[in-house]
Amino acid sequence: MAQHKSAEKRARQSLKRRSENKETKSEMKTLVKKVWSTKDKEKAEVALKEAVSSLDKLASKGLIHRNKASNQKSELAKFVNKLKVPSGQQA
Repeated sequence: MAQHKSAEKRARQSLKRRSENKETKSEMKTLVKKVWSTKDKEKAEVALKEAVSSLDKLASKGLIHRNKASNQKSELAKFVNKLKVPSGQQA
């Protein structure tokens, strides 16, 4: 247990930051899964834009490595580009 006032404060800050980081990472994972599960190209493009934004924010804050963000964005973009446009709609 913390013995000093400053150590107690640091413990409180750590708990708060940990919960915020966990929540943000969970949100990012949800956005990425949303892209992977989408079969419609238009919806996938919208989901991709959200996911890329989230990945960039996390990378800039240092919550994930910038190369991990870059690799995920690349994989998601490849996936979306391979999707077919639904029949009856123009590309």
